[in-house]
Amino acid sequence: MAAVIGMRGTGKTHLAAALARDDIDTGHGLVGWVNAGTIETALTGLAEIADRLGVADPQGDSAISARRLREHLSGSRETGLLIFDNADDPDRIRPLLPAAGRTMILITSTNRAFDQLGETVDLTGFTRSEAIHYLRGATKLADQDGAHALAAVLGDHPLALSTAAGTITGRHLTYARYQDLLDARSLPEILGRKAGQDYPRSVAQAILLSIDNIETLTDDPRLDAAVSRLIGVLAMLSPAGVRRDILLDPDDRLDEALERCEQASLLSWSTAADTVIMHRLTGRVLRERAESANATNELVAGALDLLEAHIFSEDRAWTRREEGAHLVDHIDALWGTRLPTRAADPMPARALRLRRWAVRQMITSANVTRSIPLGLETLTDHERVLGPDHPDTLVARNNLAYAYESAGQLAKAIHLYQATLTDCERVLGSDHPDTFSCRNNLASAYRFAGQIDKAIRLYETNLADSEPILGRDHPDLLVSHNNLALAYYAAGQLDKAIRSLELNLADCERILGLDHPRTFINRTNLAAIYASAGRVDKAVSALEGILTDSERILGPDHPDTLTTRNNLAQAYGSAGNLGKAIPLHRTTLTDSERVLGPDHPDTLIARNNLALAYRSAGRLDEATALFETTLTDSQRVLGPDHPTTLTARNNLALAYQSAGQVGKAIAALETTLADRERILGLDHPGTSISRNSLAFAYQAGGQLDKAIPLYETTLTDRLRLLGPDHPDTLVSRNNLAFAFQTGGQLGKAIPLFETTLTDSERVLGPNHPTTLTIRNNLARAHASEGRSAD
Repeated sequence: MAAVIGMRGTGKTHLAAALARDDIDTGHGLVGWVNAGTIETALTGLAEIADRLGVADPQGDSAISARRLREHLSGSRETGLLIFDNADDPDRIRPLLPAAGRTMILITSTNRAFDQLGETVDLTGFTRSEAIHYLRGATKLADQDGAHALAAVLGDHPLALSTAAGTITGRHLTYARYQDLLDARSLPEILGRKAGQDYPRSVAQAILLSIDNIETLTDDPRLDAAVSRLIGVLAMLSPAGVRRDILLDPDDRLDEALERCEQASLLSWSTAADTVIMHRLTGRVLRERAESANATNELVAGALDLLEAHIFSEDRAWTRREEGAHLVDHIDALWGTRLPTRAADPMPARALRLRRWAVRQMITSANVTRSIPLGLETLTDHERVLGPDHPDTLVARNNLAYAYESAGQLAKAIHLYQATLTDCERVLGSDHPDTFSCRNNLASAYRFAGQIDKAIRLYETNLADSEPILGRDHPDLLVSHNNLALAYYAAGQLDKAIRSLELNLADCERILGLDHPRTFINRTNLAAIYASAGRVDKAVSALEGILTDSERILGPDHPDTLTTRNNLAQAYGSAGNLGKAIPLHRTTLTDSERVLGPDHPDTLIARNNLALAYRSAGRLDEATALFETTLTDSQRVLGPDHPTTLTARNNLALAYQSAGQVGKAIAALETTLADRERILGLDHPGTSISRNSLAFAYQAGGQLDKAIPLYETTLTDRLRLLGPDHPDTLVSRNNLAFAFQTGGQLGKAIPLFETTLTDSERVLGPNHPTTLTIRNNLARAHASEGRSAD
């Protein structure tokens, strides 16, 4: 590892770029470039490289992608070059560096502390003879003494010499004439105060003179205006560079403006020739010139116009996540100049709107590493600029709560949603549409956290309040009705859930149309609840129709189509038609691996579901092998504590049990239960599932002294959390009765079976699979009682 250290403008980045170009030309191997000016941009750059190498986090988290890239490079035997440009803090960069491997690491920085990481190269600029040689070569002027004098004035500073050469050649000047112009170019007040802090005063003068030159080089006012717009925008955006394809020019003179700026050495191109880069020092001089001239409004407006033209809707966040990450970098850089808050209205509000978009983009593209810190910073900025009660501040607070919720930090999310709702009701009123949205968000967080009663009450209140104001056909109400139906489903109120979704589906088809995404979501949810309610034939029929429509509208390889195909395969399995379920699961897994990649979360789910179908078919060796693969991949891709990993571990343990390996099953389930209690909490539905699975394993292993207390604990918790009629509660009562029966306690088992059967027939219906299981168990218990009496 090597670090190139030097003051700004001494050519550190150009040296690194030259090395990168050499490696590219010679086919050296991997060449990666990372803007390390902030930890956020460093993670974005590393995630992009990881994506190109196929080792990125499938869920889009940049920190996980950076870690996976580091591990990949540490174990790789291929040579490569990875450049961290403009790094600032060695303590934050060190964890990102490969610990081994054959990839050369090159860091450029102004911070001498990087010498602790490896070999250091001091780049102090040109020597006098190098400066003279450079000037004479760049200008084609033979005046040795003039070159010497100008190099002395510019302190042999590479950036100043480069801009000077551009001005001299562009205006056909002599060294003496250029120096006269330089002397005459006084620094604006703000530059005069700051010059000399980290670069000579003459460097700023040289850059300003170059800017003056290219802004008035011809008699073409449209081209001059295009040049001014271009350099003004680039001065406000990320110094890592701006992609050529997002630059705009209403007069269509962009290419000419870029060429003029490049010739003047004010801009350069990335090694891939697709990104325009302005040196940080040049950008700083441009911003400070604008401040001195009270002209920052123009710079801010130009950057806002460009960024606003390229933001996209939230439903495209995942597919455009790489583009979105770069836009977020530019939004951060614009805000980091501090100029938007000093600009005229409405520009501060426009800049904050972009910051809110950036937070939502990071959340929806699953970049937890950036979404929560960015959400916190954005909320702080809103409170400082607009005040704590401004409607936009309330939206920023809601976005942060959503970031917590998306990261699985439900306690923090609920607390912040509650505070936001209180503020919305106080500031906007209880009947404001934003208040309705806040209430809906809080109810959804309650539902995800397993607080179903709270969720239902809040959903119902929200619907009752919003419907008279928004009207029954408002799209937001369609979402609210769907959410309430899902809460009914979570509470085990299947009939209410089905009725609600059927009515909502009719409204979606009437208001939005048959092919609208919201209509598809409603149809899918309804089919899932049909299956849970034992109406398997209806579920299969509905899913077959959804799959046909999805393939027609979205295409056979669309992720939503793959999800529908997976749901249909599960419905076939629930109907006992494993002959259809297993081939469809196989096809879905193959398509998911091809379309999404082998490590995508949806691919892991497809692999898990195929294993479940194998287990149901009694193909235990195949099921166990596939569960083991899924668990290994889930731990590697998602981490050991991810809910999907915990589910995979639970399923593998059940496969061990089905195969008669009860000891292995118990050990795995004990670990999984402890992890779920630690990660998800004692009352989470997943924890309850693990507790029930472990009790079942204890029973299979003949350890009724452990099984019965655990069944009793599970039943007590489900009665408290879900109520006596929830399907999971009925299953727990059946399981406890069966354990009593196994232990010969028929006096306890038969009354519990009888009560549970009556409730199951009332709640789920006489032909529901759970009801049939309980009836069969009761019959066996009566038969055992008869044999005992004999």
